[in-house]
Amino acid sequence: MTTDLVVADESRTDKTICLAVSPSLKAKGVRNRCRLFEVPPQLRAKTVIAPPRMARYVQKSAEIYGVYLRWISPDDIHVYSIDEAFMEVTPYLDLYGCTPRELGERIRADVTSTTGIPATCGLGTNLYLAKIALDITAKHSPNFFGELDEETYRETLWNHQPITDFWRVGAGTARRLEELGIHTMGQLALSPTEPVYRSFGVDAEILIDHAWGIEPVRISDIKGYRSQSHSLSNGQVLGTDYPFDDALLVAKEMADALTLQLVEQGLVARSITLGVGYRATAEERAEAKAKQPDQDEHGAYWCYAFAHAHGSASFVTATQSRATIQRELVSLFGQVVSRNRMVHRLSVSLNDVVPQDASGLQLDLFADPATQEREQRRQQAVNAVREKFGKNSLLRAMDLLPQATARERNEQIGGHRSG
Repeated sequence: MTTDLVVADESRTDKTICLAVSPSLKAKGVRNRCRLFEVPPQLRAKTVIAPPRMARYVQKSAEIYGVYLRWISPDDIHVYSIDEAFMEVTPYLDLYGCTPRELGERIRADVTSTTGIPATCGLGTNLYLAKIALDITAKHSPNFFGELDEETYRETLWNHQPITDFWRVGAGTARRLEELGIHTMGQLALSPTEPVYRSFGVDAEILIDHAWGIEPVRISDIKGYRSQSHSLSNGQVLGTDYPFDDALLVAKEMADALTLQLVEQGLVARSITLGVGYRATAEERAEAKAKQPDQDEHGAYWCYAFAHAHGSASFVTATQSRATIQRELVSLFGQVVSRNRMVHRLSVSLNDVVPQDASGLQLDLFADPATQEREQRRQQAVNAVREKFGKNSLLRAMDLLPQATARERNEQIGGHRSG
């Protein structure tokens, strides 16, 4: 709480994201989730740069969730991220004989006494206000507790700036609102709705509701939601820009990892999607900067997002065959990716994923069942070895090439060092 510290992998470039910034450093003007180069030089010289230990982080997160379960049923908890959760506390107030604020304080005290970690709490009359109370009110409160209802939200935060401090309002949304002359939630709430709907479509409804502090969705709605389609995806930002052939190698590694997931979970996929982000040229950066003059001089947020390409392809039949998936990936890569540009990021998705024994699946009359069965057994054996001895215990030859990233990523959690 009192040490100037950031959590960041210094072995990467200076543009690596600081996963956490200590309160004392935030008080000196360093914003959360900044890039390492954005820590002022005079502060950085005295700042502790701690490497991520994601395995430890996951362990502590599970311990904290265990504390929540002492107080609240899992049916009334929605885990929003590794370090945030929503709780519906109204049904528990009579049980514990306390107010919502008192219950929040009791849970916070239990977390601290059990794990030694101080927790921040946001209390609201709906999910949105609880989140805003956490993000804006609590984090600027000396006791790290924030409380909002519709009335206090409008009284205290309608004029709050920047508008990007509010949940679901990113830089792009803020720019589009600015084009409509809207800079605060109060202005959004009182503005004519027609221009907002023209600019945002159906998403305007969410923005306008949130401007008034309204959120109709409850945790029971989230628990009851069932997606109509499922996919498996893998994405990464490359440590250095890759030419066409090297990027293809990494994409094949990513598709291979997804194929093993299909086999492990007994699933098949109907299509594949590939996305690439290029390193923008000087001309593209200049054009992007002209459109986004508020961005920092280093261009950390638009340096490669300006130039991108993507494409999809369908399989003849739903499959978990590595040979089929790799063949379609290579073909799609040749169609989508420019050979004259340097690739900075990659994403591969297997779409319309269903159980391999689902009814209504079309059969491939030209496939050899014996060959398919041998390939499935081989993939299952690979999964079994990796499960017992670690993901790097069994590798393909391509994973040993200097451009490959699979070995390094196998030792990471969520794209960050495990510890």
